[in-house]
Amino acid sequence: MESVNEDWDTVRTVLEGETAAYALIIDRHQKHVGAVVGAHVPPQYAPEVAHETFVRAYRSLASYEPRKPFKHWLTTIALRSCTDFWRSHYRRKESPLSDFSKDTTQWLDAVCFTESESEFERLSQAREAKEILSLVLDMLAPLDRMILVMTQLEEYSSKETAELLGISSANVKVRAFRAKRTLKKLLKKHGIEGA
Repeated sequence: MESVNEDWDTVRTVLEGETAAYALIIDRHQKHVGAVVGAHVPPQYAPEVAHETFVRAYRSLASYEPRKPFKHWLTTIALRSCTDFWRSHYRRKESPLSDFSKDTTQWLDAVCFTESESEFERLSQAREAKEILSLVLDMLAPLDRMILVMTQLEEYSSKETAELLGISSANVKVRAFRAKRTLKKLLKKHGIEGA
């Protein structure tokens, strides 16, 4: 694939001292990084996290090995930057669920207690639903949030999620199970039916 060779050639050029060539990598991959980051952090923070991704990639460029596509390596860094964003901005929200309307509460019941991934995704399509889901996901630990979004909404397999986040597949499965259980407990704590 031509872009793989282009990426590797550019990486070598940068590592040989022509640091200005890194701009080629940014130009080539900024839309992809923006899409990855935009799917995992609030829009107002996406440019900052995307920038951080490219800074981290630059600092780690010597560790890149061309056995895998550069885009995959960069995606891993972008996802880790998103996880770190949630860690640094993490705060527990104790009361927002109690302020939801009856319709919103019923929707949350349907999303959080469904066993079917396709049903979960279908219920998560509407803009309002995404906003509500984001509020609920904010109550989870950052890595658990990333895992649920990747496995439930973005349809990554456990193996793909594990590879991109740099953890084991078993850890992904355990964390996804625990995260769903935590959501159920949070909903029950706030008196949402079905918990």
